[in-house]
Amino acid sequence: MFRGVNTLNLDVKGRMGMPARYRQRLADACDGQMVVTVDRDHCLLLYPLPEWEIVERKLQKLPSFNKAARRMQRLYIGHATEVELDSAGRMLLPPSLREFAGLEKRAVLTGQGNKFEIWNEELWTQRRDEWLAEEDDLDDLPPELESLSL
Repeated sequence: MFRGVNTLNLDVKGRMGMPARYRQRLADACDGQMVVTVDRDHCLLLYPLPEWEIVERKLQKLPSFNKAARRMQRLYIGHATEVELDSAGRMLLPPSLREFAGLEKRAVLTGQGNKFEIWNEELWTQRRDEWLAEEDDLDDLPPELESLSL
């Protein structure tokens, strides 16, 4: 499980260093082989390769004649790019994906259990503040969360 928020720098080539605390888990889980793709919130999703393959199979099984399903397939599978951690624990994020997410120098890496999100630092801060300020709308709460206690 990947948890936590990490503020990182991208170098001039677009490489992002993976925090040391995740490197061994990634080496064990996927030998540093990962997949990065877009997300509708204008961040990037970064999966260990075996986790991505599960998601990809589910997306491929969606009906191709369903407009929303096809859009999801085009976005998530179409932008999926394999990346690899180098010996220094860095990965090269493709220019088109960096542009999509507005990644230039400062980025935020957030652990989301089986994957990471990569955000432009300013956008992350803005969205986080919006989420914290939102009024709770308990009518939209999924039934699975109704009994959750934090």
